[in-house]
Amino acid sequence: MDTTAGAWIGRALTGMFALFMVGASIAPKLAGAAVAEDTLAALGWPPGYALLIGLIELACLVLYLLPRTSLIGAVLMMAVFGGAMATQIRAESPLFSHVLFSLYLGSFMWAGLWLRDPAVRALFPWSTSRGAGPNAPVRG
Repeated sequence: MDTTAGAWIGRALTGMFALFMVGASIAPKLAGAAVAEDTLAALGWPPGYALLIGLIELACLVLYLLPRTSLIGAVLMMAVFGGAMATQIRAESPLFSHVLFSLYLGSFMWAGLWLRDPAVRALFPWSTSRGAGPNAPVRG
C-alpha cells in the first residue's frame, strides 16, 4: 500500500473512532445523560461514576489524537477497554456483541494508528522481512 494512501486511511479510521467514542460514550457521560447512568447501573456500577469514566475516556482520546502522545493514548485507551470488557464479563453479557466489543473498538483504533504513524509500523511490523512467505525462494 502506498504510504500516503495508508496514512489517509489511518486518519479516516482514527477520525471515525474518535467520532464514535465522543458520540456514543464520552458525550452522554459528560452530559449526565440518564442513558449513561442507567447503563452503568445495569452493569453493576454505583451511581455517580459516569462523569469520572467519561473524563478518563476523554483524556485517553485526546492523548490518542495528539501525534506526540498517540502511542500512550492508545495503550491507556486499551486499559479503559479492558475495564469495560471485565465489566461486561462480570455482568454475564453476551460474548460476541458485548464482551468482545471493546476488542473490536481497540482493533479499529490500533489499525488507524498503525496506518497513520510510521513509528508504530516500525515498532509493530506486519512482517519481519519483505517477500518472506510460503512461496518465497530459499536463499542460502
